[in-house]
Amino acid sequence: MGRRQGADGGNVGLGAIRKPVIGLALGGGAARGFAHIGVIRTLMAHGIVPDVVVGTSIGAVVGGAYAAGQLDVLEEWARSLQMRNVLGYLDIRLNGSGLIGGEKLAAQLEASLGRVAIEDLPMKVATVATEIRTGHEIWLTHGSLVDAMRASYALPGIFAPVLIGDRWLVDGAMVNPVPVSAARALGAEIVIAANLSSDVFTHSTTIYSHGQPVEVPETVMESAPAKTQPKRRFRRLFSPERAVKRQFFGEGGRPGISSVMVDAFNIMQDRITRARLAGDPPDLLISPRVGQIGWFDFHRAADLIAFGTRAAERALDSIHEAIGATAPANGGTTPS
Repeated sequence: MGRRQGADGGNVGLGAIRKPVIGLALGGGAARGFAHIGVIRTLMAHGIVPDVVVGTSIGAVVGGAYAAGQLDVLEEWARSLQMRNVLGYLDIRLNGSGLIGGEKLAAQLEASLGRVAIEDLPMKVATVATEIRTGHEIWLTHGSLVDAMRASYALPGIFAPVLIGDRWLVDGAMVNPVPVSAARALGAEIVIAANLSSDVFTHSTTIYSHGQPVEVPETVMESAPAKTQPKRRFRRLFSPERAVKRQFFGEGGRPGISSVMVDAFNIMQDRITRARLAGDPPDLLISPRVGQIGWFDFHRAADLIAFGTRAAERALDSIHEAIGATAPANGGTTPS
């Protein structure tokens, strides 16, 4: 009379409180995603352990590492990154479908995480990607964890698309930057979301006057002896190396291809995030203030982890309240 049978066949006391299923939705944001490490560390330290982990882009990398029990390895690697060794992971190529092949970074992930399959992880895990031909939102819940990560962070134009099954996949932030909906679909009753773009832009507006045109200064030629200056100046101006540098990194106040692509993706992700979170808001939203850190500032992992820690600490009271409010309805008793 005093006990009932649980879903697993065991006996559960009528006075016991069933912990609600907690989902963690980790958003995209390139290097800023190291803040997710601080978020997860803080939640774990206060007894808030997710049952469902869903990530987009860098969120897929951090979430997958956590689910595989390798968060320590990822954090140690992140903290060791310096500007010079970040460049070592970028196998740049100009004859493919992305500026970066991605094989070096994938090899590092596989060395750290091993050849683990998503379905073998001890919790429900999904990474979010976008099918390039159709725009479909793809949830990867089976197969190689590293391949699923690669597909989720394959920023178009930067990384080459990843073929999984018969689908060519790219960055999931194009369709679902903070995957709250995927966490709910996998059974989460309380969804804690981490959004990395909340302070990147202020509220958007329309500017009707574009202002006066600005004169872009011409490149100043380097000084050289009079006899050799014309030839050297001609060679430097039209050399392939200089042309590539101008094209990708910009010069004389003009933005280059790389900065244009990243800024455009930043704007797109911010707008999509606002729309998706307005239509399907999480129960708790953690927003690390990382807008001042660039997408490729991977060498600032220590700062980013600290930002994530502080943001999670600010949300702890609300998270505990949400868990406490959900538990009585499911367990039939009031928490002490």
